[in-house]
Amino acid sequence: MNRLGIPAPSGVADNTLGLSWHDSTWIPLLNTSNVMEYFSQASNPFFDRTCNNEIVKMQRLNPDQLQNMTGLEYVLLHVQEPILYVIRKQHRHSPQQVTPLADYYIIAGIVYQAPDLASVLNSRLLSAVHHLQSSFEEASGFSRYHPSKGYSWDFKTQKGTEKIKATEKEKPKEESSSLFQRQRVDLLLGELIKKFPVPTPPQPKTTTQVVVKSESENGVQENKEKVEVKQETKVKPPPEKKPRLN
Repeated sequence: MNRLGIPAPSGVADNTLGLSWHDSTWIPLLNTSNVMEYFSQASNPFFDRTCNNEIVKMQRLNPDQLQNMTGLEYVLLHVQEPILYVIRKQHRHSPQQVTPLADYYIIAGIVYQAPDLASVLNSRLLSAVHHLQSSFEEASGFSRYHPSKGYSWDFKTQKGTEKIKATEKEKPKEESSSLFQRQRVDLLLGELIKKFPVPTPPQPKTTTQVVVKSESENGVQENKEKVEVKQETKVKPPPEKKPRLN
């Protein structure tokens, strides 16, 4: 129920300041000529289907006929294409007399209800009272009473405890790794080992002797020895023989 005694449309809450509505299919096509049709969608909770706009639409009358009618109506108040449209809900008493009821603004295709002055003042006063009450509660926590000294203020101990609590909160807790993290780490390590295998230590090279058997023309097998030396070693020459003196 609004201030003129007109009941709210069915399915619409009394306080619609926290609601928003949009239709994604219309947003790229919005302009001055179709924004009122976009606002009059059946799914829009801000639109009252008992308004004169709906009657004009159902009877296919000229929109200018709204000025000759009395009752609830919606008009396009302000346009700032392509992002901002302001629609006003008002009650028309005569062609020259109207009473504004609410304003709705469409930003980037999303419809919001503009708060009235009473709602803004109420919100600001509640916020100020909340902060004042919190400051009084915090100040009362610093007061101390002693039978011989009376009341006094003690800010040092309270600040010390607050600093300790703050440092405790700032310390990050080390979280243990999950099973998924451990499996992923093992998988990455396995791929790295495949790409970069661990080098094997060099083994000492030994000489090998291969005996090749071949048949001669007379049918006698001859053994030929092929010696492959894979490791070069330094061999000292034999000592020179000195002639003996008789």
